[in-house]
Amino acid sequence: MLFAVGQALSATLYGPLAILCIPLPAVLRSQIIGGWAYFVVWWLRITCRITHEVSGIENLPQQPCVILSKHQSAWETIGYQVIFPAQTWVLKKELLWIPLFGWGLAATRPIAINRNAGIKALEEVVNKGVERLRGGRYVVVFPEGTRVRPGETGRYNPGGALLAIKAGVPILPVAHNAGECWPRRGFIKRPGTIQVVVGPPIESTGRRARDLIGTAEAWIESTMKTLTS
Repeated sequence: MLFAVGQALSATLYGPLAILCIPLPAVLRSQIIGGWAYFVVWWLRITCRITHEVSGIENLPQQPCVILSKHQSAWETIGYQVIFPAQTWVLKKELLWIPLFGWGLAATRPIAINRNAGIKALEEVVNKGVERLRGGRYVVVFPEGTRVRPGETGRYNPGGALLAIKAGVPILPVAHNAGECWPRRGFIKRPGTIQVVVGPPIESTGRRARDLIGTAEAWIESTMKTLTS
């Protein structure tokens, strides 16, 4: 309860600041708005005794790429802002409608899509993703589209792979077990250490999207089996 109250109050205070940052350059704007994530990660440790450890961060390319990640929890949308450089995310458009929080989120210029739009949504991911990458930000894609419970695997969609191929950048696969501490749609948090593993970049040059996403999926899912909180 303490964590939820602190998170809500801080989002209420930080939302207007995020809106004021809109005129700033995209990377600087993301860095300032991302400051909220540092507070939330700290508050999570204080109130719920949840910490995180990262291995493989040396695999992070110096130039922006597509971060293709497992999606189990709300944690990664916050924790990744602490772990990775200035970034943007592919997310469902409905999140932008949340008062204050959604407005602040909109200020980061995410790639907000209608998940029921089919091919049009895929085109948005690719076109806007290329723009964000060229603007100096990493693009985080959750290929399963929605959060899945620990031990489960959703269908990996090819949007992130298509974006990487179109932009000529590698995919950086990331596995984690945040769902064991911060469950999907769960109010109760469980103390523990979230393990985040950053894999070696997967080059997209000369690859087909399905082959590329298959390679990333194989690495992520095999790594998931090795993680414990």
